[in-house]
Amino acid sequence: MPDAPDTFDASTYDADVTRDENVVEVTVPETVAAGRRLDKYLTRFYPEASRTKIQRSIKKGHVKVNGADAKKSRTVEPGDEIVFRLVRKPPMQVAPEPIPLDVVYEDDVLLVVNKPAGMVVHPAPGHRSGTLVHALLHHVDGGEVAADDERDDVSEEDVGLSMVNALPEAPNHPVVRPGIVHRLDKGTSGLLVVAKRDRAHQPLAEQFKAHTVDRRYRALVWGHLDPPAGRIEGAIGRDPNRRQRMAVVPEEQGKWAVTHYETNEHFAHTSVVEFRLETGRTHQIRVHTSHRHHPILGDPKYGGDTIRYGPQDGARRAHFDRLFDLLPHPALHAYRLGFTHPTTGETLHFEAEPPADWQQARQRLAEDG
Repeated sequence: MPDAPDTFDASTYDADVTRDENVVEVTVPETVAAGRRLDKYLTRFYPEASRTKIQRSIKKGHVKVNGADAKKSRTVEPGDEIVFRLVRKPPMQVAPEPIPLDVVYEDDVLLVVNKPAGMVVHPAPGHRSGTLVHALLHHVDGGEVAADDERDDVSEEDVGLSMVNALPEAPNHPVVRPGIVHRLDKGTSGLLVVAKRDRAHQPLAEQFKAHTVDRRYRALVWGHLDPPAGRIEGAIGRDPNRRQRMAVVPEEQGKWAVTHYETNEHFAHTSVVEFRLETGRTHQIRVHTSHRHHPILGDPKYGGDTIRYGPQDGARRAHFDRLFDLLPHPALHAYRLGFTHPTTGETLHFEAEPPADWQQARQRLAEDG
């Protein structure tokens, strides 16, 4: 049997087929040889869906063969009657949610917020509520935004936030991010600038692209960087062994990144370090420090949530277990943000002290390392 075509054509398979939106009904023709796996056979009627997605639908009981549930490995026989419902997630939609916000500055065209650790910046698959964007829409008394909205039908006046790059560029990239100029990782706390008007968004984005924005972070890191002040360079790309992480990779496989650092305090086996970003890559500080074997304390993705330096006895393990309970995320805080106001030309600088859990963790490290 030929490979699945780009578009569905039932006549190709000599099958009796009806298709109604997400449901396909197939009567397997006598011309089909017995022994074909069900999941492989069904991919021919859903060329736009991956085989993994079809297998997942079979596992969830969304496929009936001759009226009964089936397994993905079941073989197809001539005369089988198959009813297949491919479950599709609803389109990404964002509505205002009354989530408290720490607004550091606000005017007619932008605002600066101090994001708490644990908050995702904008909705995406897996994070459909509780994000910074949901909170922002409530703060500005804005309207709903959906991934399937037409760009010409939704304006900044309707939403209360800039709509530049707010809607998906492609169906397989269903993020909705009104107002978002730059991001912080979920576990990172600190300062973010948000565009309320389109005319502010592009000039702000250009400053980030030109690396003229002053972004500084404070972190608790494992060990002591040597030298205590300097720069870390290295291209960052997808980790070839763990695809959910980033890593320092050969230059041709990633994007060049530069992180400047200066140690502020030394404790027994940890330290307080200030970082300044010259570039802005995904997980940049976390990747660069981990690459130097000094991951951010509490960072589960890059090895900071286990004891990296010092004794490994039971009492110390119990001590750090309590510390990680207090600080269940990377001890990384974006404490300073400076940029040129996009409409007035004024130079603005904002600072926010690290949150209480970060401060408490630092105090414990200062007392007993």
